[in-house]
Amino acid sequence: MAAFERGAKFASLVRAVPAVRVVTTYRREWLVKDLTAGLVLTTLLVPQGMAYAELAGLPAITGLYTSVLCLLGYAVCGPSRILVLGPDSSLGPMIAATTVPLLAADGDPDRAVALASMLAIMVAGIMILASAARLGFVADLISKPTMIGYMNGLALTILIGQLPKLFGFDVDADGLIEESAAVVEALADGETVAASAAVGIGGIVLILVLQRWLPKVPAVLVAVVAAMAAAAALDLAEHGVSLVGELPEGLPPLTVPDVRLDDLAPLCAGALGIALVSLADTVSNASAFAARTGQEVRGNQEMAGVGAANLAAGLFQGFPVSTSGSRTAVAERAGARTQLTGVVGATLIVLMLVLVPGLFRHLPQPLLAAVVITASLSLADVPGSVRLWRQRKAEFLLSVAAFLGVALLGVLPGIALAVGLSVLNVFRRAWWPHDAVLGRVEGVEGFHDIRSYPGAEQVPGLVVYRFDAPLFFANAKTFRDEVLRLARSDPRPRWIVLAAEPMTDVDTTAADVLEELDATLNAGGVHLVFAELKDPVRHKIERYELTRTIDPHHFFPTIESAVTAFRAQ
Repeated sequence: MAAFERGAKFASLVRAVPAVRVVTTYRREWLVKDLTAGLVLTTLLVPQGMAYAELAGLPAITGLYTSVLCLLGYAVCGPSRILVLGPDSSLGPMIAATTVPLLAADGDPDRAVALASMLAIMVAGIMILASAARLGFVADLISKPTMIGYMNGLALTILIGQLPKLFGFDVDADGLIEESAAVVEALADGETVAASAAVGIGGIVLILVLQRWLPKVPAVLVAVVAAMAAAAALDLAEHGVSLVGELPEGLPPLTVPDVRLDDLAPLCAGALGIALVSLADTVSNASAFAARTGQEVRGNQEMAGVGAANLAAGLFQGFPVSTSGSRTAVAERAGARTQLTGVVGATLIVLMLVLVPGLFRHLPQPLLAAVVITASLSLADVPGSVRLWRQRKAEFLLSVAAFLGVALLGVLPGIALAVGLSVLNVFRRAWWPHDAVLGRVEGVEGFHDIRSYPGAEQVPGLVVYRFDAPLFFANAKTFRDEVLRLARSDPRPRWIVLAAEPMTDVDTTAADVLEELDATLNAGGVHLVFAELKDPVRHKIERYELTRTIDPHHFFPTIESAVTAFRAQ
């Protein structure tokens, strides 16, 4: 019997694995669509994987290793049927910002790969632990205005960082301002390699034109093929154009990254930032595509799937990954039905590495820079910034602060600043919430803000006041001061009725302030009265024993009933 129960539990666990559910419910008519979508997706995975690896300061081949393993890892553990993971333009600068300071002066590529792989494993651990603890809500710590500013800063950072590769020279500078100055100086000194600039700028123009006017054409693939053909036909290497060269054959073995003990703390800090951005990307992309396909978003399972993808990549010389909205859209348009699409893409990349590792030996580095630059342009949201300026200046300023944080402080401090600003904005709204004195408006039901309705009628001797926030330690004194100001108004009120429906909570600090406030008001002949207070909050007030000072008869279910009781007195 015990063996049977163990077997049943094991079978239940196996069925809970997303890949098993897909296999057991797979339909034959999906096969051709998944195979076709996998083939189309591969044309985007290869050049972008190589380009984003170099954006992260790593050899191009690691982008292909990462693409293969993360696709397989997510196919097994990821709940979404069509979400595509892989190297991402928004994570590349964060990976570089974490690993580059830890490298020796010679920038040993093997050590860079080891650091990035350990970073992926740490991101995996954070994601899996967050999934187990059901912390998907953490993605909400970055508000949209701060994310817009962060992404705009990131787009500019990526753009400036890729210009030296685009024009064929190197610069030795740190930070956006120094790097911008170094690029301008190099351009002024005539260090540009004309052939490199022609390939890079031509690639940008070609990709943007195709994406704008022929969106169904794989723009990146066309640019890659055209650049490789030009490099071979015109012998661009002899004209100073750097090429990718021969790639290593096959896949690397299972490898536990070898890093120093003192590297772990800075890697952990970077992993936290990367995990937060990856989580925000995953939740937003999963929600967008789930709404279009009728699927349910399972945020905690998504975190586990992304964690599995990062773990697989980290154990095979890869680096941190996230979901990709552009690649998922390509897969969806190509007819993808399940994660078999990603498995097909991973298989084709492996076959390429095994059978034709020299396929991309003529791929110019400036073209990879063009791929990254066009991707960075999609990160920027200038219309979103303009909309914030028109609609809410305070949130526009938050966006600008996040932008400046990335541009002036760096990518990782920038994400920390973005999160900090988002959290502070939440507290700012709670510290100084909207409040209003209410009155009755002829022809309009209920009680309304007298600032919006200057002609609203107020009952002599009574003030109806609404404080639009929970009452807690940070805003309790603000609330107290405003009530005392109303109590001193002329003519002096006898009742101050709190329209308390927005007060969803009262903490112990606020309870003490309420007790003192009620005693002060009573001494001046003014009574504090509650209307529309929610039952859970009323129970807390009773548990705090506030009814020792606040008259239990001064709690009313509606504002109308409170006004009626005042008039009766």
